[in-house]
Amino acid sequence: MAHKEPHPDRDLIQGEWTERTLVEKLLEPVEKPPPRPWKVVVAVGAALTLVWLYAIFVTFVKGLGTWGINQPVAWGLDIVHFVWWIGIGHAGTLISAILVLMRQNWRDSLNRVTEAMTFFAILAAATFPLIHMGRPQHFYWVMPYPTHMALWPQYKSPLSWDVLAILTYITISTLFLYLGLIPDLALLRERSRGWRRKFYGWLSLGWTGNAVHWQRYRAVYVLLAGLATPVVISVHSVVSMDFAYGLVPGWHLTVFPPFFAAGAIYSGFAMALTLIIPLRKWYRLEGVITDRHLDWMAKVTLASGLGVAYIYLLEIFIAWYAGEPAEWAQQVWRMTGPYAPYYWAMMLINVVLLQTLWFPRFRKNLTWLFVFSILANVGMWLERFVIVVISLSHDFLPGNFQLYYPTWVDWTLFLGTIGFFLFGLSLFIRIFPPIAVAEMVHLFHRLRKH
Repeated sequence: MAHKEPHPDRDLIQGEWTERTLVEKLLEPVEKPPPRPWKVVVAVGAALTLVWLYAIFVTFVKGLGTWGINQPVAWGLDIVHFVWWIGIGHAGTLISAILVLMRQNWRDSLNRVTEAMTFFAILAAATFPLIHMGRPQHFYWVMPYPTHMALWPQYKSPLSWDVLAILTYITISTLFLYLGLIPDLALLRERSRGWRRKFYGWLSLGWTGNAVHWQRYRAVYVLLAGLATPVVISVHSVVSMDFAYGLVPGWHLTVFPPFFAAGAIYSGFAMALTLIIPLRKWYRLEGVITDRHLDWMAKVTLASGLGVAYIYLLEIFIAWYAGEPAEWAQQVWRMTGPYAPYYWAMMLINVVLLQTLWFPRFRKNLTWLFVFSILANVGMWLERFVIVVISLSHDFLPGNFQLYYPTWVDWTLFLGTIGFFLFGLSLFIRIFPPIAVAEMVHLFHRLRKH
């Protein structure tokens, strides 16, 4: 009698489940009262969102003079936070697109949360270029349309690139998120009553789950994955061109596109770990978000982080080897100037502490993994601060050297977007299942056959 080999993905769903109990468990965040930590997160997120709106109001009324920007640091924390949020959004698109094409089943438990994370991160990022324009009421001037004088936007301007990057990214991410929700929305439609039934019925677009619907669903999902895969690399590469296109010392480097892409994946997976680890505990989802899922996410974080660390060292080498005095002076300024603590803190987190993820004992220690995921995004914020603020504060001419001091408005705008991000995500997992139910049921049946 031939020995039956165990399925390689048998550890992706742990415990004794039936289809009914699995569905009930996955729908608990929507159908049952939320846990107390959820209420705390919603309250804090709502409070920070209100403070954020007040900071935006102050900016609109009093102007950009309320920020700490000066000459030559005309790009302050506003652009730092824009690039930071865009990077965080990359994990959702990576898990949704590339892992679909690679047929990696471990994405099924994670893609919904990371796609929602991407959506709200892009919305948070989009606010910063809007208010940084100075005249946000004329935001449509940068859109690609001809005016009555037959004038088009200046496509040599990085501001136009950012607009196109954001529009492309939010379109593909929203389509991915909504398409994956449709089978689960139909399931909630059948299980709900009253206005909720009408709400889910309207969003489910008449889904019945027949063979034709599933065939078209799978075909469109793979098509979207193929279209979105280049977006993962291209969008943040376009954002990097905002800097590489300039002649400021520390910016004019051809390694910026892969540098920013690797950093985006690194920060995106770190933020995904920050969200998934407490979500797993609060809703007792250890059977469907297993240690193997977290281990794989930690490995991807390590791989992308090593790419970031390599380019840190490459930047130092290029500045020395190129023999350009301004480039080497910029590198020395980062290491020894008044902003040196920021630079060395970045190196400590993104180079030294990153190496702990080589060892399974650290990857399987959820406390350390959660702490490191937070530190990783702190490190990536410091990286953007080094690139934007430190580079601009020390350019070619000593007469232009000027330090940058953020104001309370700068910090409030940032903390407010964090509150908006948490508030939006919390409401999302209360209204929609945070794990793709249809995908998990499909995986459950495939594993049970083995």
